Amino acid sequence: MKPPRVAAPRVALFVTCLVDLHRPSVGFAAISLLEAAGCTVEVPRNQTCCGQPAYNSGDRATTREIAAGILTAFAAYDYVVVPSGSCAGMLSRHLPHLFDDDPNRRAGANALAEKTFELTAFLRDVMHFTPPAAPLRVTATYHDSCAGLRELGVKTQPRELLAAVPGLTLTEMADPELCCGFGGTFCVKYPEISTKMVTDKTADIKSTSAALLLAGDMGCLLNMAGRLSRQGSKIQVRHVAEVLAGITAQTPSIGETAAPRTNRLPATGQTG
Repeated sequence: MKPPRVAAPRVALFVTCLVDLHRPSVGFAAISLLEAAGCTVEVPRNQTCCGQPAYNSGDRATTREIAAGILTAFAAYDYVVVPSGSCAGMLSRHLPHLFDDDPNRRAGANALAEKTFELTAFLRDVMHFTPPAAPLRVTATYHDSCAGLRELGVKTQPRELLAAVPGLTLTEMADPELCCGFGGTFCVKYPEISTKMVTDKTADIKSTSAALLLAGDMGCLLNMAGRLSRQGSKIQVRHVAEVLAGITAQTPSIGETAAPRTNRLPATGQTG
């Protein structure tokens, strides 16, 4: 069971590797949203990967070493918020089992799992907050990531938040829950299957006639944006946090240009 809401909580942002390296604007958008919700936000200096690539590859020793560092880095915070259902799922559903043979660390891992939330779920379910988003006159469609949906139950939260964006019309795909084919190491191990899956996904996206594709996981977004680009599509691709924070005018669509390295999130402490 998740802990009760903490007034004016001290929140640690788990940035994620893909946000840090490919889309820092998502991290800044997340910070903006969390601060607007009344949180004190910090970016722990010693955070690293959530360990999912090693975990999915069967390397439990490396994953456990990474997990031990995560427990240390995030122990002091009221909540850990992640702009990714995949990484949040790793921390809250899989990481504790790495320490089944170590009761002390298992207790710490359980505590981490209980206070870890995907970003949109945290804003809606914990803070009961809807950001005053800037108007955005566009027809959009939303992709449900596998991990966010099936491991964490993230489904209605991003849609409720997007419903408050003036001018935005959300048009659902025939199957928004269909996997995009990324799956972390899956797309590397099974490229032909992955390509077929993302091709089916982009067909569904284009059938909505939406001009904007949104999701809450960078892996899914990069995979779908890459396929849409190779197909010559002009559909814009963005993380839901960028729309909710009202920064779409300052950032290109995912896949258009690489994020400037000077805009990477600093590995510093408190942000504001």
